[in-house]
Amino acid sequence: MPKNTHKIAIAGVATLGAAAIAFTVVPADGQTTTTDSLSSSRVAYSSEQVRDVKADVTDQLAGASLKVEAIEAKKKAAADAVAAKKQAAATAAAKKKAAAAAAAKKAAAERKAKAAAAASRSANRPVVKQVVVKSYPNNLDGWIRESLAIMKKKGIPGSYHGLHKNIIRESSGNPKAINDWDINAINGIPSKGLLQVIPPTFKAYHVPGTSWDIYDPIANITAAANYAADRYGTIDNVNSAY
Repeated sequence: MPKNTHKIAIAGVATLGAAAIAFTVVPADGQTTTTDSLSSSRVAYSSEQVRDVKADVTDQLAGASLKVEAIEAKKKAAADAVAAKKQAAATAAAKKKAAAAAAAKKAAAERKAKAAAAASRSANRPVVKQVVVKSYPNNLDGWIRESLAIMKKKGIPGSYHGLHKNIIRESSGNPKAINDWDINAINGIPSKGLLQVIPPTFKAYHVPGTSWDIYDPIANITAAANYAADRYGTIDNVNSAY
C-alpha cells in the first residue's frame, strides 16, 4: 500500500474513534459536546465537591474541638469550685481553731488573775487567831486554877499550894464568908470573901479584867494575891492573918 494511503487510513480511523467518543457523550437534548469540554467540566465539578467536603470536615473538627474545650472548661470550673470550697472550709476551721485557742488563753489568763487576786487578798487579810477560852469548874479547885492563870498573865507571883492553904485558913473555902468580930469589923470594914480582904484593900489591889464584886471568888483571890505580893513578896509567904 502506498504511504499516502496508509496515512489516510490512520486518519480515518482516528476520526472515527473521535466521532465514536463524541457520540457517546452526546447529551439527551441532541447537542454535541466535545471531549475536551466534557473533560474540563467534570474536573471542575469534582474539585468543588472536594473543597466542600474538606470545609465540612474542618467545620466538624472545629466544632468537636470547641465542645471538648467547653467540657474541659466545665470540669476545670467544677474542680476550681470544689478547691475553693475546701479552701474556704479550711480557712473557716483555722479561724475557729484560732478563736478557740484565743478564748482558752483569755480564760486561763482570767483564772490566773483571779487566783493572784485571791492570793493577794489572803496575804493582806489579817490573821485572826482564835482565842480558846478555857473553862474551869465552879468550885474551889476551879477558882484557884483560874486565878493562877490571870495572875500569870499579870505577873503576880503565887502557887496553887500558897493560895489553897490561906483560903482554907481564912474562910474554909466559903466565897461568902465575912468576919464580923475582929478589929476591922469593929472599925466598920469587915473582911470578906475567900481570902478575907477588907473593901479598901480590895479596891486598891483589884486586878483589871476581874469583877468588882468582893465576894466574886476570882476577883477576891487575885486582889488578895496582888496585895500579898506587894506586902510579902508572894501569897506563899503568908502563913497567918495578913
